[in-house]
Amino acid sequence: MGAPTQETIPDLLIANIPRGILMGIEEALTVGAQRAYTAAHGMDEGHLPHVVGQLRHFHMNEAFQRSLSASGASPSPIRGNSIITGSAGVFRLARFNISAGIWNNGRRSKTRRQMSIANTAIEPLVQPDLFKDYVPPTEAVVFFVACFSSSLRLQPDSPVSIQIAVPDRHMQSWLFRESITAFVQRYDQKPATQHDLASPKLKKSVGKQQEKDGTR
Repeated sequence: MGAPTQETIPDLLIANIPRGILMGIEEALTVGAQRAYTAAHGMDEGHLPHVVGQLRHFHMNEAFQRSLSASGASPSPIRGNSIITGSAGVFRLARFNISAGIWNNGRRSKTRRQMSIANTAIEPLVQPDLFKDYVPPTEAVVFFVACFSSSLRLQPDSPVSIQIAVPDRHMQSWLFRESITAFVQRYDQKPATQHDLASPKLKKSVGKQQEKDGTR
């Protein structure tokens, strides 16, 4: 049986994923997107959105894999359209791209849905009324989601934002979601100091003995 906990999903992420890994991923995905857009230069506008989307997938996969490798996060090898994953603590790390506002796109991948089942163990952290007991997880999954404008006329060369996102077990909703830029600031937040307001009291017999001995 687990014990009651005040741990949150951000706490769990911070405890398992070093800030350097997150910052490396954010930079890598931005660079990958820029390379993709540059590579699509000169293509006919009739299929340019499709070309850019495909190139983003490949260039950002490569950049993600290299970033994980440089951070010691044990990335999986690049193989065709296979999802690239890495690991940090109990978390399995993966990524995908979306058009801003269309978050259900991530569910289209059967592999991502299967990976998300691992998050059953951490759902109690956001549903305390439904789950009274919590056992620290041995595995969980987090996705890094690059959100792009739906139009190539608006910021076509880089994501509008890059989010760190933890899905529920069915990948139908998000237990936690925040931009990496905002999330890394959490590492600098120190936990509030708990002041000990208890004042020690001596037993009456001890106090009387101290008075007698002149120690009080």
